[in-house]
Amino acid sequence: VQLVESGGGLVQAGGSLRLSCAASVSVFDDYAIGWFRQAPGKEREGVACSNSGDGLTFYADSVKGRFTISNDYATDTVYLQMNNLKPEDTAVYYCAAGEVTVPPALLPANTCVEEYNYWGQGTQVTVSS
Repeated sequence: VQLVESGGGLVQAGGSLRLSCAASVSVFDDYAIGWFRQAPGKEREGVACSNSGDGLTFYADSVKGRFTISNDYATDTVYLQMNNLKPEDTAVYYCAAGEVTVPPALLPANTCVEEYNYWGQGTQVTVSS
């Protein structure tokens, strides 16, 4: 599975961006997709994830109500719509895919998959104040 992110850029606080994650294969039936970000000097953090097969979607508390993950089944693309962006959202954003091997009841809270095996190259999002 190859993943290619796009859509990053420079935006003012309060603005919006839509990130895209194009997969090389159909991922929605057997994989969960996650969006992560890493700011300079900080650890990578999960932003949102979606497991379409099991109907799971989770968001980090810091982005709830502002970010939305969605799927385009026709193009095998996952989107992250980011609204009301804040300077603290500045980071490199990555999408990742993990094969679903266990049922949701066996996953840790607020996770879509046990592990992510495939990662994109990342796209920079910069929010100016």
